[in-house]
Amino acid sequence: MRVIIVGAGEVGSSIAANLAGNHEVVVVDRDPERVDSLTYSLDVLAVEGDGTSLKTLREADIEAADMVIASTDDDETNLVVCGTAKTVDDPFTIARVKKVDYLDTWERADQRAFGVDFMVCTNLLTATDIVHVIGLPAARDVDPFAGGKVQMAEFEVRSDSPIADQTVQQADHFDSLTFAAIIRNGDVAIPKGDTLIRADDKVVVIGSPESVQQFAREVAPDETPSKDKELVVIGGSEIGFHTARLMEERDLRPRLIERDHERARELAEDLPHTVVMESDATDAEFLTREHVDEADVVVAALENDEKNLLVSVLAKQLGAERAIAVVEDAEYVDLFEQVGIDVAINPREVTAEEITRFTREAPAENVALIENDRAEVLEIEVDGDSVLADASIQDAVSRLPNGVVVGAITRDGEFVVPRGDTVVQRGDHVVVFVDTDVLDEVSAQL
Repeated sequence: MRVIIVGAGEVGSSIAANLAGNHEVVVVDRDPERVDSLTYSLDVLAVEGDGTSLKTLREADIEAADMVIASTDDDETNLVVCGTAKTVDDPFTIARVKKVDYLDTWERADQRAFGVDFMVCTNLLTATDIVHVIGLPAARDVDPFAGGKVQMAEFEVRSDSPIADQTVQQADHFDSLTFAAIIRNGDVAIPKGDTLIRADDKVVVIGSPESVQQFAREVAPDETPSKDKELVVIGGSEIGFHTARLMEERDLRPRLIERDHERARELAEDLPHTVVMESDATDAEFLTREHVDEADVVVAALENDEKNLLVSVLAKQLGAERAIAVVEDAEYVDLFEQVGIDVAINPREVTAEEITRFTREAPAENVALIENDRAEVLEIEVDGDSVLADASIQDAVSRLPNGVVVGAITRDGEFVVPRGDTVVQRGDHVVVFVDTDVLDEVSAQL
C-alpha cells in the first residue's frame, strides 16, 4: 500500500517505522527537523508542510494513496486532514483523537462522520489498558481475543513470586493455559517443560480468562482486585475519569483524587459509584489520612509526567501495593519502572500499537504486539488454505518455522484446549504466538 502519515511525532514515527518495511510510506510534518530525521532514519519519503493543506497532500501524492493516517497531537487537525483527503479521492482514513466526544459522534453517525473510516481514541484506549492491567496482578499487558473467550497476558515475575525458580512444567497446572513465551533481557524464547522461570522474567500466557486469572493469582497471590480492594485514581484528567468509569462498569468501587474544585464536582456527578476527593495528591499527610497507603492499586493519571512520577513514588513509599502511571513521554517509561513504578503506560505508544495492528496485512482478525513488536499474537479464522486446516497441532507446527506457539482455539464459540494431538478444523478461531523474525513466513502459511 501507499500510506500517507500526517504527523511525525512519537505516534506517527512509530507507525512509520512499523509500516516502512512492507509499504510505500510518506510522512508529512510541519517541523523541518522531524522531516530531516525521518529521511535519514527510515526508508520513507518525508514531506515538509501542513497536512491539512490540499497543496501539501498533493505533494505527497494523495491521489495514489491507499491509506491516510492523521496522527498529530491535535484532534481537530486530524479530522480536517481526513476530511481534506476525502475531497480528492477515497483513501482509507484513520484519525487519532484524544476526546471521547469525537469518538461518540463518529460512532453515532454509523462511523461515517468527519470523513474518517477508522477512529482511535487515545484517552479511552489508555484507560482500557489500565483497567485490563488492574484486573490481573503483576500483568504488564492484557489483550482479549475471540470475543473475550481467550485472553493473552504478559506477567513480570518478581523475586518473591511463588513461580520464580520453577520450571514451566511445575508452574503449568491449569486446564486451559499455554505458556507462549518467556522474555529475558529483551530476548524472546519459546519455553519447554524444563525451561526455568527466573525472577525478572516476563512470561506470556494465552488461555481462557479463568485460567489466566488463576495464573495471575499464582504469580502474585495477594494482589487480585475485587469489590473490597482499595483502588485509587489520582487525577481527574480524561484518562483518570474514563479509568474510574470503566472500573465502575466492572463493579469496582474506586476513589478519585482531584485538586480542582469545579472538576471535582463534575466528576462526582458523572461517577456515581466513585468517591471523589478534592485535594492535592502530593500531600503525604492527606494520603495517609485517607488510607491511600493501604491501597491495593494506585493509578497516577495527572496531566504531567513529573507529577505522576512524584505521586506514584510517594504512594509506593507510603505502602501502596501497586502503582500504575500514565507517562506521556515515551523516553520516561523505563525511568518510571526503574524507580519502582509497577507499570508505566504511554498513551502515544498505546495509540501507535492500535493503529499499527489495524493496518497489518496478516490474515488476522485481531493482533497484539508484544514488547515493542518483538513478537505478535494473532487471531485467525482457519480456512482451507491454512497449514492448520484438518491437521493436528503437532503436525502443523512441525511445518512452521521455530518461534510459533498455538495458544488457544475456539470452535463454535467454545474454548478448545490445544494439545499436540488436537486436530484444527476449518472455521476454528486460533490464537497464535509468533516471533516477529518469522512473522512474514508464518502469516503466508496461516
